[in-house]
Amino acid sequence: MYRVKIIAEKDSPFKVTAKDYEFFIDTKGRGVTPPDALLASLASCVGVYIRKYVEGAKITLNDFTVTAEAEFSKEPPFCFREIKVALDFKGALLDERRKQALLDFIKNCPVHNTLKVSPHIDVAIT
Repeated sequence: MYRVKIIAEKDSPFKVTAKDYEFFIDTKGRGVTPPDALLASLASCVGVYIRKYVEGAKITLNDFTVTAEAEFSKEPPFCFREIKVALDFKGALLDERRKQALLDFIKNCPVHNTLKVSPHIDVAIT
């Protein structure tokens, strides 16, 4: 099971604890914002699946960049209606068959799949 805990103290950034790690999320210019964290989760998950694919296919791909970008809708409910993900393989060449196989494999990323199915979110006061 995945679990993340957010601690809010006065007006400070939110302290996020996940497993044995901590980081901060903020909306006042002092850290990563919640939407940034969502996009980072997607881009990182895609990156993990790129690495899995190239390892299994025995392709040499040393450096790459995954960029995720989106804008909030202008009308309620305010949300990302479209997220664009761009992959830059730093000049490494993949033939069309490999590109398509990689794109199909990336769709196994659980963050990608979670965003696609719009899961039920249950919020409760404890």
